[in-house]
Amino acid sequence: MVGRGRSVDGPDAPAPGSEVSGPGFAASAGGSVISGSPLVRGIWIVVGLLLVAIGGVGIVVPGLPSTIFFILAAGAFSRSSARLEGWLLSLPVVGRMVGDYRAGLGMRRRAKIMAVSMIVIAVGISTGLAIKSWTPRAIVVAAGAVGVAYVSWRVPTREVLDRAAAEGAA
Repeated sequence: MVGRGRSVDGPDAPAPGSEVSGPGFAASAGGSVISGSPLVRGIWIVVGLLLVAIGGVGIVVPGLPSTIFFILAAGAFSRSSARLEGWLLSLPVVGRMVGDYRAGLGMRRRAKIMAVSMIVIAVGISTGLAIKSWTPRAIVVAAGAVGVAYVSWRVPTREVLDRAAAEGAA
C-alpha cells in the first residue's frame, strides 16, 4: 500500500486489496484505518496492548469487566496493526465475543446475566464495605445503575436475535 509516497510493507501491512483511505492511511482487514505514521501506529499499538493486559486481568478479577477492554483493543489494533488485530480476533473466546460485537449480534443471555450480576456485586461490595462517605457511594450506585440499564436494555440479547432470524427465514 502507498501512503504519503511510502510503501507500508512488513508484518503489520494491511491485507492485500485494502484501499487507501486518505493521505497516510490504509484500511485494515477489520475495515478501520491503519495510520501511515509510525509514531501514531506505535501509540495505537501500546494502547491496544495495555487494553489487552487490563482485559486479561478482568478475566480473573471478579467485578472488573474484560470484554469491553478486548473490544477497545481490537479497535486500537485496527488502527495500527492488522497482524495484532488478527491475533486478537483469532483468540478462542475473546475473538468470538469481539467478532459478535462488531457484527452487531449482541451478548448471549448468560453473558448478560453474568455482567449484570458482577456489576451489582461489585457495587454492593464497594458501597457496603469499602466506601464510607455518602457522595462517593451515590456516584458508584449511579454508575452501576447506568451500567445495568445499558447492558439490560441497549445491548441486544443474542438468543432473541437468533430466534428472530430463524422466524424470518421460515
